[in-house]
Amino acid sequence: MKNLSIRPEIRKGLWLWREVIAAFALTTVGLWWGFVSFGIIQWLGWGMAALGAILAIAAAQKVRFRPDSDGPGVVTLDERRVTYLGPLNGGVADLDLMVQLDITPTPAWRLINGGGQHLDIPTNAVGVEVLFDVFTALPEIKIEYMLSLLNSPRPAKMTVWMDPDHKPYTQLH
Repeated sequence: MKNLSIRPEIRKGLWLWREVIAAFALTTVGLWWGFVSFGIIQWLGWGMAALGAILAIAAAQKVRFRPDSDGPGVVTLDERRVTYLGPLNGGVADLDLMVQLDITPTPAWRLINGGGQHLDIPTNAVGVEVLFDVFTALPEIKIEYMLSLLNSPRPAKMTVWMDPDHKPYTQLH
């Protein structure tokens, strides 16, 4: 019997889009139940289709956030504290103290706290995808704006988000 294997680039693509594929499968089953069933199963199908569509949109945004390859350093998230351990630098950022999120031309995420200290995390660091859920939880953040900045060249540092309740940090002279 011939060994049937999937080419590595196709396997990688399927793995990258796995959440979107699963959401579309849920939507498809929901639509099928919605069209061919009746009663409670029909209503359950329409609900599954709607849920699947919402999950597909969210999963597609997450795919756009994931880096294509592993870059320098490792990012971890524990108890609302982001830790970045890089080859040349690193640090810790408490998410409860974060007042601004920037993206630098490097490209790196810059997490800034109320005192003006910041932590730069390369956008392709290992484990950086944990930051997507953190960033989407920020009040009044515009996800599509963040993703468009991430996926386009930037000549300068761009502010992605600012805490709406924060007064800008000014140093006393």
